[in-house]
Amino acid sequence: MPGRDPLDKLRTAGDALQGRRQRLTHHFYDRPAVQVARDLLGCLLVHQIDGHERMGRIVEVEAYLGPGDLAAHTARGRTPRTRAMFGPPGHLYVYLIYGMHHCMNIVTGPEGSGTAVLLRALAPVQGLDTATNGPGRLCRAMGISMEHYGLDICGDTLWLARDQAPAPAHIVSSPRIGVDYAGPEWANRPLRFHIANHPAVSRRPRSK
Repeated sequence: MPGRDPLDKLRTAGDALQGRRQRLTHHFYDRPAVQVARDLLGCLLVHQIDGHERMGRIVEVEAYLGPGDLAAHTARGRTPRTRAMFGPPGHLYVYLIYGMHHCMNIVTGPEGSGTAVLLRALAPVQGLDTATNGPGRLCRAMGISMEHYGLDICGDTLWLARDQAPAPAHIVSSPRIGVDYAGPEWANRPLRFHIANHPAVSRRPRSK
């Protein structure tokens, strides 16, 4: 009897591809980060590599609100590192943490706003063989690196889509992870969103 796929613990029956996919357009991303973040939950992230698709369903995100948000990389203004985050919506802002883990953000709002949504976790759907619960793991599994910095997410190799799966029944909001440096006002804002009780969520909110 074949062994169970270890990634099964990160998905539910409802995460499987359902019906036809419809790609998201730039118009979808040209909105406030919070709106885009919530609407990304349940969408599919697709990366075509060497003729094969890697695909996961988004279950956890964080919104970053631009220069006024002290947790955002754009809080210090435009720099060589953050230029993509000030660019047009629907492009990638990728960065490294601890010199080894990539994090993938999708630029939102009008060009110049410096806002973005961090993808924190996926439910594995197709072509993935490593864990996807956490931003670094997500990028490793999906093959995202600094080579994708500034990439148009509406292109032919890397894109997001909706299928016929029902919208998430319940979305949980909580403070973002690892942003205590921003001070209490911004560290405590409920700008992290995830699908309630999904097994791929990277970290459960702390009980009050």
